[in-house]
Amino acid sequence: MGYQNNLNMKKTTLLIIAAFAFCITSCKKDRTCECVTTHTSSGGTTTTTPNDNVTYREIKKGQAKDLCQKSTRVYVSPSGATSTDVYDCKLK
Repeated sequence: MGYQNNLNMKKTTLLIIAAFAFCITSCKKDRTCECVTTHTSSGGTTTTTPNDNVTYREIKKGQAKDLCQKSTRVYVSPSGATSTDVYDCKLK
């Protein structure tokens, strides 16, 4: 009987620890998305801007990862000149 109670107590303790760990990792908190922006003009000039940070407030890590991704934007002026911005982002 004592062995069974001891086993049940260990299982309960492990379950509580697992639930606590899950809660900590899935909690909403502030997350920082750090981006390096590379702008290439139509003339071929490249400018890099490091550490362009965005802070997401009270957000889960998975949601922040969805928002903090590498992206590219292409701009076309009325005269037809194009420029490109590449945002290389990482969640910190």
